[in-house]
Amino acid sequence: MKVEPWVVLSFCSVIFFIGLIGVLIRRNILIILMSIELMLNAVNLTFVTFSKQLQDLGGQMSVFFIMTVAAAESAVGLGLVIALFRTLRSVDTDDIRFLRE
Repeated sequence: MKVEPWVVLSFCSVIFFIGLIGVLIRRNILIILMSIELMLNAVNLTFVTFSKQLQDLGGQMSVFFIMTVAAAESAVGLGLVIALFRTLRSVDTDDIRFLRE
């Protein structure tokens, strides 16, 4: 069964905008990090789709490096969230403003 590229790209755009709305609307840092990961996965799927369409492995190699950076980003982000929770007992973005003062 062959899936048309426009179907995959429309799915990727829906997933990307769900992640973007999650970043813009939510206040919880963990939800924001998950939304960023959702956006990165939508972009990765787009790269793979274009790579398959153009018969080029460059897109798939880019996905490999993006996944590596995303794993490091999530590890550092989770460490920051744990440190923030130990300090403030909350992971709400409104509480981060108190750290400036």
